[in-house]
Amino acid sequence: MPDPSGATQVVGVIGDPVSHSLSPTIHNAAFRSLGMDWTCVAFPTPTGSAVDAVRGMEALGIVGLSVTMPHKAAVIEALQSVTETAGLLNAVNCISRSEAGLQGHNTDGDGFLAAINADFGLDPASKVCAVLGAGGAARSVILALQQAGAAEILVVNRTRDSAETAAALAGNVGTVATERSIEHAELVVNATSVGMAGTATAQGMPCDPSLLHPGQVLADLIYHPAQTELMRAAEHRGCRVSNGLTMLIHQAAVAFEIWTGETAPVQAMTQAVLAASSK
Repeated sequence: MPDPSGATQVVGVIGDPVSHSLSPTIHNAAFRSLGMDWTCVAFPTPTGSAVDAVRGMEALGIVGLSVTMPHKAAVIEALQSVTETAGLLNAVNCISRSEAGLQGHNTDGDGFLAAINADFGLDPASKVCAVLGAGGAARSVILALQQAGAAEILVVNRTRDSAETAAALAGNVGTVATERSIEHAELVVNATSVGMAGTATAQGMPCDPSLLHPGQVLADLIYHPAQTELMRAAEHRGCRVSNGLTMLIHQAAVAFEIWTGETAPVQAMTQAVLAASSK
């Protein structure tokens, strides 16, 4: 591929902080794989500057943006439209531009569904699913599971008000549940930050692992570290487990396809992430 020039199509990622983001690694690997004259750049964007960043995107002709914390709600003010999913979640993690203006998307749910299919061959239709947490990641998963036809979605969270808000996204299949209900689920999703490296709860577990058993699938959305304490405990108890790396790749693949109209080269994107993660 040639060096970037005035003809190069630019996409980016905004966040605070954003230096840790794997988006440039993932997307640039995809562009190289397909021989596209595109590039992805990380743009550090302080809290409170999200609207200015989006307006700058428009002025500079940047084709698309990935949006990370803490800007997923703030950017909506600067957009001409949002998809139904992004509107329901009040969160945008991908911005595209067209003749109709800037549109906000949320690719997390589609990325999650693609990930559990890739990792486990799992279709959540008619399944009982338990989601640990009620934050942004949890809400994306809950809505995606409802749209995919899950039979029951059990929301387990320490704060009941937040759990009720999250469960409402699933309509009549969403239920605020106790931790004990996890043992009845076929799919268990950890959408909390408990176990994530660099956090105060890095060494903890979001639920009692004795509730897990063979036949269950545990999807932990954390990907750093690659194996959390919960994953180790679940594996020991006979569950099939995965971390959040596949979801990260697949939600990026959805964004890639929105921006470019091309089929995402998922294998190349995966290889790039694995190489970066091993350093």
